[in-house]
Amino acid sequence: MAQQVEQLRADGVYKEVLREGTGPLPDFRDGTKATFHYRTLRCGDEETPLDDSRTRGKPMELIVGKKFKLPVWEAALRTMRPGERARFRCDTKHVVLYPLVSKSLRNIAAGKDPLEGQRHCCSIAQLHDHCSLGYPDLDELQKNPQPLIFDIEVLKVEAPGSYQQDPWAMTDEEKLQAVPLIHKEGNELYRQGKVQEAAAKYYDAIACLKNLQMKEQPGSPDWIELDQKITPLLLNYCQCKLQCEEYYEVLDHCSSILNKQREGVFQAGEGPRGGVERGGGAGRLRQGAGPRPLAPSCRLQGAAEPGSSAAGEGRRGQGPLQGHVLAVEPVAAAESPALLEHVLLVIPHVECSWMFINV
Repeated sequence: MAQQVEQLRADGVYKEVLREGTGPLPDFRDGTKATFHYRTLRCGDEETPLDDSRTRGKPMELIVGKKFKLPVWEAALRTMRPGERARFRCDTKHVVLYPLVSKSLRNIAAGKDPLEGQRHCCSIAQLHDHCSLGYPDLDELQKNPQPLIFDIEVLKVEAPGSYQQDPWAMTDEEKLQAVPLIHKEGNELYRQGKVQEAAAKYYDAIACLKNLQMKEQPGSPDWIELDQKITPLLLNYCQCKLQCEEYYEVLDHCSSILNKQREGVFQAGEGPRGGVERGGGAGRLRQGAGPRPLAPSCRLQGAAEPGSSAAGEGRRGQGPLQGHVLAVEPVAAAESPALLEHVLLVIPHVECSWMFINV
């Protein structure tokens, strides 16, 4: 290990051990999975923090040999034992791509697509192509690269074959094969009332398909086919988030899906499907015109007037939804034993639409 640390130092990575680890140094052969907490700090007297995995409630997982965008993390981990905590001061050349990596990790923590805003091109091209990453501190770091400090604590190291592989580490073929299985696992967790765990499964399945979709030309038959597979998973994910009272994320995703329908992405030339409009009195929706309706009718349950306190308070301090009403009503499936639920999105002064999700 001393030799590895010396090699890091010669390459501009300086290690300071804060707490010794236990056991022998793992061999870290390709396929080894390292689970660790990290904290990213700016170099300087104040050491301003940029990211901290502990505040997000989930450690980082890295598979050795999978060409992670930040190779210095893999190099640093190779010098560490389970339970060890150390700081690595890295010269600028090792952290040029950190803003992109950080954006993806922040998106994951926020329940967003980790590849949001990226196109099918190399990382350097992405770095120079985007004027903003959506985070002021990362934008500043992107414009003015500087050395960074990584405070890393290794939680565990697992040998290849001793763990279930995460979706992001799979090959394209493995992703396609895994999606139905992950979807099924999510459904079972949902039926057991484990909503958060189910949401994580649906998210993993979506991430698999999104990663594949990035490699296709937008609007091409393959791209559309993948998008159609993403939609029911995303609606299931929204159903979970709705139960967790994370309303704004639900609105964001459902609005995106409805906009795609309106633009005819799924049925080019047929117009939007499943449109509904108010009618028949308060609290009722009736099916609007449109080919291939999804169900005869549905009822808006427990909905408050837009902007009222009854519209719901978000779990994370999100205020009442202004001008939006969300409601869910279970309905029996005549031809399938599966539970069908309608997610209704009501936006004043805008034609409303609804969909069903199969959970």
